Amino acid sequence: MRVVFGLVLIVGLALAGSAAYLFNQNQAEWQRRVAAAQKQSAPAIETVPVFVAARQLAYGETLLPEDVRQIDWPRNAMPQGVFTKSETLFPNNNLAPRHVLRGMEKGEALLTIKVTDPGVEAGLTARLARGMRAFAISVDVATGVSGFLRPGDRVDVYWTGRVDGIMGDFTKLIESGVELIAIDQSANSDLAGTTIARTVTVAVNPQQVATLAQAQSTGRLSLSLVGHGDDTVAEAIEVDQRSLLGIPVAEPAPVEDVQRGPSPAERVCTIRNRRGSEVVEIPIPCAD
Repeated sequence: MRVVFGLVLIVGLALAGSAAYLFNQNQAEWQRRVAAAQKQSAPAIETVPVFVAARQLAYGETLLPEDVRQIDWPRNAMPQGVFTKSETLFPNNNLAPRHVLRGMEKGEALLTIKVTDPGVEAGLTARLARGMRAFAISVDVATGVSGFLRPGDRVDVYWTGRVDGIMGDFTKLIESGVELIAIDQSANSDLAGTTIARTVTVAVNPQQVATLAQAQSTGRLSLSLVGHGDDTVAEAIEVDQRSLLGIPVAEPAPVEDVQRGPSPAERVCTIRNRRGSEVVEIPIPCAD
């Protein structure tokens, strides 16, 4: 009896093992077929090798080949200014290295606006486009937007001063959407917290340099921070004390009254007679 029970147990275990093996084989084959069908139905995505940061990069660092790596990036989602070739990113075997202009996280794509040209340090000259000049503006906690300015921000510049013929001070918008490239002596856009700056440096063309220099020497300049992505163009803005307080401007006398002169009632005609060393004026009727 025990022998029969043992044989039945062995045969049962063999059958169970065979069934489990066949199930696993069928399951694996089914998964292979599903994966093949999905691969055939999925659209092919064209990719391009793109250089990304291999580690966290800080402003001013020298960019070395070991600081980057290549990954496959979908061609239809490539950002503007990426590097796809090593000889473009590191020309001449990196004899004249690039430097980091903006801090980057690990895996972030390297862009032309985030690094300098080969051999250029991460200073103000690297932030100046062709034809642009750097100009420093003196500010304080009030005129400098309470220390919330950062390199890369855009500001409107207002001038306040005295103008002949205008009661009190006069304020006028003289430049709109000017880009800041440095705060005090730092061009790092990754500043943390608020900084009460004494000077800010803007990127402007030579004509704007002359305008700002004249304005700064004759009055006070104030900055107004422009919102990120705001592409509106500020209109011409001029404010004096009369418009601020709502005081009406006195209207000039009519032109015909000025040309006609005083009324007959206000006219006085005289003749002069000399009596010795004295000259005497005698009123007489005025002839029309």
